[in-house]
Amino acid sequence: MNKKQPYMNVGAAILFAIFGLLFFVLICRYFSIQISGEVSGQPLAAKAQQKYGREGILPAERGIIFDRNGELVAEDTAAYTLIAILDKKMTVNPKKPKHVKDLNKTAQELSKYINMEETEIYKILTTGKEKKRFQVEFGKAGRDISYDTKKKIEDLELPGITFSRDSKRFYPNGIFASHLVGYAEIEKKKDGTYVKQKDGTYKVEGKMGIEQAFNDELTGKNGKINYEGDLWGYILPDGKEKITPAQDGNDVYLTIDQKIQAFLEDAMDNVVKEYKPKKIIALVADPKTGEILAMGQRPSFHPKTKEGIDKSWHNEAIETSFEPGSTMKIFTLAAAVQEKVFNPNEIYPSGSYRVTEKSQVIHDHNYSGWGPITFLEGVQRSSNTAFARIANEKLGFDKFREYLTKFGFDKPTGIELPNETSGKIQYTYPIEKVTTAYGQGTAITPIQQIQAATAIANDGKMVKPHVVEKIVNHDTGETIKKMTPEVVSTPISAETAKEVRDILETVVTSPKGTGGLYKLDGYSVAGKTGTANIPGPNGKYLTGTDNYIFSFLGMAPKDNPKLIVYVAVQQPEGLENYGQGAIPVSMIFNPVMKNSLHYLNIQPSMLEKAVVNKLPNLKGQATEEAVKNLKENGFETVVLGNGTKVIGQLPKAGTTVLEGEKIVIQTEGDLTAPDMTGWSLRDVMKVSTIAGIKLTSKGQGYVTKQNITPNTLLKSGDFLIVDLITPEEQWNAEMKTTKDETGKKKDEQDKKVQD
Repeated sequence: MNKKQPYMNVGAAILFAIFGLLFFVLICRYFSIQISGEVSGQPLAAKAQQKYGREGILPAERGIIFDRNGELVAEDTAAYTLIAILDKKMTVNPKKPKHVKDLNKTAQELSKYINMEETEIYKILTTGKEKKRFQVEFGKAGRDISYDTKKKIEDLELPGITFSRDSKRFYPNGIFASHLVGYAEIEKKKDGTYVKQKDGTYKVEGKMGIEQAFNDELTGKNGKINYEGDLWGYILPDGKEKITPAQDGNDVYLTIDQKIQAFLEDAMDNVVKEYKPKKIIALVADPKTGEILAMGQRPSFHPKTKEGIDKSWHNEAIETSFEPGSTMKIFTLAAAVQEKVFNPNEIYPSGSYRVTEKSQVIHDHNYSGWGPITFLEGVQRSSNTAFARIANEKLGFDKFREYLTKFGFDKPTGIELPNETSGKIQYTYPIEKVTTAYGQGTAITPIQQIQAATAIANDGKMVKPHVVEKIVNHDTGETIKKMTPEVVSTPISAETAKEVRDILETVVTSPKGTGGLYKLDGYSVAGKTGTANIPGPNGKYLTGTDNYIFSFLGMAPKDNPKLIVYVAVQQPEGLENYGQGAIPVSMIFNPVMKNSLHYLNIQPSMLEKAVVNKLPNLKGQATEEAVKNLKENGFETVVLGNGTKVIGQLPKAGTTVLEGEKIVIQTEGDLTAPDMTGWSLRDVMKVSTIAGIKLTSKGQGYVTKQNITPNTLLKSGDFLIVDLITPEEQWNAEMKTTKDETGKKKDEQDKKVQD
């Protein structure tokens, strides 16, 4: 044992030395890593970040589009994409699987909630599994899923089925100035696949209208979150987070007024239903500012579903120029009045006119004319030969050409919408020069006509049309840019503008005028009818009663126009004669102009003659006393509420009112709906304003029907819909009923005789 002891000591010493050396190396390595933070030349922090670091996207919202009053036109709303997880590694607990296990059941259940056949869903799942994909999606059918559908699918508790949150563009008004607003959608490649950005999110691009023109302003910038997470992406306890906030897109406020646009959409729908025209183009503008209050066309499309877009890709008011017809005579007349060469009482021979001995003969629309008539009557009757003489003999071609430029017909207006085209002025030969004077040969756009008409309505100052009121930072509410009226030309004086409006009023009021259908009760209208030829495929004008573009460009009230309305209806069906082309046009112009003036609280001119006194301040008075005093002064009173004291009134105190006009007073307590049968739209609007409810009207005249039953409790935000009918329509309906009843009685008598 003693002999072995030295060897054991030596062995122990060697082992001690080896372990001591290893410990020394480990200690050195430890301090080396602590000091340098590197292993094999690579930072440990970077390795940890690579293993545990995660990055998430904080999606930015596209800016909201509002109308001039802050009513919603377009916004992003939550949408979800359906995802199926196929990787088995995602399941840790077999009792709670996190991947798709039963492909058949999954396909069967999902087919009940998405627009895809069960077999197609199964094919996607099996293909993904065979190719060992981590997850699969279901194309268009699995995108833009609503919250309600998502909830129903989640309630199925299908293993491996999950959702990624996204957004889609929401257009609450449906077909509503669709070509002006445009639409936005995920951009596609030529092969039909969707374009992804660097951060992996889909790229949304504005198409058409404001969505396209202001795409950069509306598009936000995605943010991101960097954090430490586990294998499944969950944040680790005490993990570090770094957040870069998303920057939402800017909001765009339009000059469009939702209410006036609704008037226009309804009127166009009525004409489509009755006359089935090839096209309708209509605009409403404020002549003092150039703001477009409404813009519409038919055919149109739904910005969400795109239904109807294949029938009309273009904004016809902006992108299409055509021969305007006799609405062009407004500007030829204005030039002649400005140059003091228009004498309304001068006689000329109507019927036909030849510019030169060798040029073709120009005829009036009735071919033979009306014999010798005054130039004023020539304007009223829309005589082509009168305006040919004005351009050639009174103004001279060179001077007339100057006015075409002054009125802006040879360049785009610069409105904030994409793809605006310009007019095409045909002005080489004498015949082209005279036909331009009355709206043939030369082609211009509806928006150019609106711009030029502002000079007539705005005392000679021509203002640039625009559709955007302001751009606002979505996150801070700060106004980034605000549009202001821009006078682009002063082609005529205020005196000339007034004289032209006076003359154009006679087009509507004179028995000889072509604009008799455009008379409005209580409002003076100045305007000009138009009937434009349509070039055919052979280069010649189409023939036939329906083959024209019928139009009217009018403004009201005549002495101080608040609105300009342009309406064009192309090739309406069912006209018995050429002269009936004004009927479908008036079906749009009249209700839109009149309802809009009412809505804007523009008092009818008749109030000047029928004024009785100003309304006192009723606020604070006892309800019973206020009603009694109003009744004694000839006012019909409507009380909203069941309180004993007046807390509000319409019209407001100090307003000049008519005898017999309804005065709506508000008291404390709950508000209930009155019976509004027989009321004017103006009086209905008082109730909607006081009650804070949203009003939609159909037709014109007086109320015949309301959707809210009388005595029903009114709640702020409720929708009130009223149907109106004119006295003439009411009389016709009553006569039809009487006739039907008389015929029925006669049939019954005849049957008795036969029996």
